[in-house]
Amino acid sequence: MNYNLESLNPTLVWKHFKALTQIPRPSHHEEKVREYIVEFAKAHNLEYCVDEACNVYIAKPATAGYEDRKGIVMQAHLDMVPQKNNDKVFDFENDPIEAYIDGEWVTANGTTLGADNGIGVAAILAVLEDDTLEHGAIEGLFTATEETGMDGAFGLKAGLLKGDILLNLDSETEGELYVGCAGGTDANITLPYAAEAAPQGWKAVKLEVKGLKGGHSGIQIGLQRGNANRLLCRLLLHTEQEWLLASIDGGGLRNAIPREAQAVVLVHDVAAFKAEAAAYEKSLQAEFENIEDSIVVLVEEVAAPAEIIPAATAQNLVKAVVGAPNGVVKMSVEMEGLVQTSTNLARVVSDGKCVKIQCLLRSSVSSEKVALGEAIKGVFEMAGAEVLLEGSYDGWKPNMESPILKAMLASYETLYGKKPAVTAIHAGLECGIIGGVYPNLDMISFGPTICYPHSPDEKVEIASVEKFYEFLLHTLKNAPKKR
Repeated sequence: MNYNLESLNPTLVWKHFKALTQIPRPSHHEEKVREYIVEFAKAHNLEYCVDEACNVYIAKPATAGYEDRKGIVMQAHLDMVPQKNNDKVFDFENDPIEAYIDGEWVTANGTTLGADNGIGVAAILAVLEDDTLEHGAIEGLFTATEETGMDGAFGLKAGLLKGDILLNLDSETEGELYVGCAGGTDANITLPYAAEAAPQGWKAVKLEVKGLKGGHSGIQIGLQRGNANRLLCRLLLHTEQEWLLASIDGGGLRNAIPREAQAVVLVHDVAAFKAEAAAYEKSLQAEFENIEDSIVVLVEEVAAPAEIIPAATAQNLVKAVVGAPNGVVKMSVEMEGLVQTSTNLARVVSDGKCVKIQCLLRSSVSSEKVALGEAIKGVFEMAGAEVLLEGSYDGWKPNMESPILKAMLASYETLYGKKPAVTAIHAGLECGIIGGVYPNLDMISFGPTICYPHSPDEKVEIASVEKFYEFLLHTLKNAPKKR
């Protein structure tokens, strides 16, 4: 494998990205990467601060002759999604990412790469480091814990940012400018139970559904990929075998489509259950043909557990997981191909006292988001669960008369001879939250091409990073003038 990322262009961007891959930075464990950013600011004699929400802020004055340009805030988030293949031994809190060059892409060995949003962070650092560039007053805002709740954006206070324009560097298709995004709500669900002693005369098996593609629950949700939690529960719901549920553990992060799920189940006839699982595997492969290409359903006999989830509770859980809304709920009428409303049943895990379920709801229409939350709440409350709808945030409404949009359209056409696409994204960019604190900011989101974010298949296109950075520099140099 070729690990020499520093050989790629633009060298400053890849230098910083390589450094970021060596710094563990899963959500809620961003101390070391914050230290890296602060030390960078000190080394380059730049004004900086770390705010109460653990965001890092750096400012750099305008170059001579550009003092009349509107100030620009470049923004990216510090954390990354920690996902790995099931057979990969890896500690995201301590191990460096094994990033390598694979043809026209940079990817990682069995884990997420962290290009989301490490490339954005690296690009900001490269701009701040390069004293040969021409630009107005610029600021770098490195936000904390975006992936698990946008904590840094929610904690941002008025008065910190001085600029007129926000460039969010957290989009994932080169050649597209994003001018709007979905809002979101978390559904945190708790189904309590009093564990019962496992009965005698049953045999224990571990049931696994794996091999799914997963991906970002906003960006990839429209691809209709399988949800491992639902697929596992579908088998339990439809099997002809009598079963008892001892434990369940499916999915990972709230904003990642579940790739794997497993459960320990008690059955009387292991061979018959295996036969049903094998038939179910074939039916899923046919159902998801041309969508999923590696679905596997496994059953293996294991040691008998001491306790089980009460049968009635387990049945209610399985029915609720299968019956709750999941995936695309409604497509946009205004923008072809854009998901308007969706939900991702991200996590189902038991701990001996309760089953915890997490769903992330997204919509660019607030009333639809509310209605979707009510539907999910109704399903799980009928199953005996407590449902909390929390962390709601509004989307970012497009402004097609935006001065920075017009400037960037002109810049892109000057550089590449064509206009970029202007669109919105079905994901929770921080722009909506930051815009709530700084309502006069003129905002655009853009970035390089990143495929399969939030999954171990994540990769970033090398050529797109070069174009993205060139476009960023041209934008900074040709920013609108102050009135």
